[in-house]
Amino acid sequence: MKVNKKRFLLIATMVIIMAMVLSAFVFAQGDEEPLPAVYSTMWALLPPIIAIALALITKEVYSSLFIGILAGALLVKNGNPVTAFTTMVNDGFIASLSDSWNVGILMFLVILGIIVVVMNRAGGSKAYGEWASTKISTRKGAMGATFGLGIIIFIDDYFNCLTVGSVMRPVTDNHNISRAKLAYLIDSTAAPICMIAPISSWAAAVTGVVEGYNGLELFIKAIPYNFYSLLTLVMIAFIIFRDLDYGPMRKYERNAVLHGDIFTDSKTPFEDEMQDVVSDKGTVIDLVLPIVVLIVSSVVGMIYTGGFFSGESFIDSFANSDASLGLAM
Repeated sequence: MKVNKKRFLLIATMVIIMAMVLSAFVFAQGDEEPLPAVYSTMWALLPPIIAIALALITKEVYSSLFIGILAGALLVKNGNPVTAFTTMVNDGFIASLSDSWNVGILMFLVILGIIVVVMNRAGGSKAYGEWASTKISTRKGAMGATFGLGIIIFIDDYFNCLTVGSVMRPVTDNHNISRAKLAYLIDSTAAPICMIAPISSWAAAVTGVVEGYNGLELFIKAIPYNFYSLLTLVMIAFIIFRDLDYGPMRKYERNAVLHGDIFTDSKTPFEDEMQDVVSDKGTVIDLVLPIVVLIVSSVVGMIYTGGFFSGESFIDSFANSDASLGLAM
C-alpha cells in the first residue's frame, strides 16, 4: 500500500508539472482567459487522458480524477497554479454543491445508501438470498435471477449494484458462480437499465442539463437510440441463456466449477469481502418493502412536482416533473 501511494504521488507530481509546462507553452500569450480555439483542439482531451491513465496505473480512482480536474484547471488558467486552484474550487466544487439540482441528486444517493445499509443490517438481503436458494436449482437459473432482479431495481445503478450484490451472493455462491461473473452480470445490468428508465437518477441527471426542451420527454424519445444499453442487456441475456464464457472470464468460471473456488482464477487469489454484522431475524419483507416504498415514493414525488395533484394529467405531470426534487422527496 505504501509503495502504491509513493508511486501515485510521484506520478501525480510529474503530471501536474507537465500540465503547467504544456499550459504555458500552448497559451504563451499569457492572457487571463484561454483562447476560444482551445476548446476545439486536442488539448481538451488532456485532462481525461491524465485521469484515466493515472487510475489504470495507480489504482487510485478518486485521486486520479482530482488530478485530472486540476490539470484541466491549469490548462484553462495558462498554467497559473493559484488561479487554477481558485477556479477549480469556486467555479467547480462550490458552484456544483451550491446548485439545488445537484444537491437534490446528492441527497437521493445518500438516501439510497442508507436504505441499502438498513436492508443488509436488518437481514432482509440475507433472508431473500436464502429463500431464493431454495427455489433456484441451476447455475443458469441463478444467473437469470441476478439479471432479473437487476432489471427490477432500475432507480439507480449504484443502488442496483449494492442491493443485487448483497441479495444474490448467497445464491450464486451455492451454484459455484465466480464472483467475477457475478460482478459482470450485476454491473452490466445496473447502468444500462438505469440509463433507459425514465424514473431513475440517471434520467434526472440527464434531463437537468437539457435546455430549451422538455428534458424527460426528450430522454424517453431517445431510449430506442441508446444502443449501448439495449445491446448490453441483450448480450447479458444471450450469455446467460447459452452459459457462455470467453477470455479471462472463462478461467474464473472454470476454476469455480471444477474446484469450487469462486474467488480466483487458480493463479491470483484474493480475499473475500469484509464481513458485516447482519441480523438473523430478517425476513424477505425486510428487503421487498423498502424497495417497493422507494419506487412508489419516487413516482409520487415526481408527479407531485409536475402538478399531478393540481389537476395535471399523469403523463404531463411526469413529463414536467422536477426529477431532482421528486426523487429526493
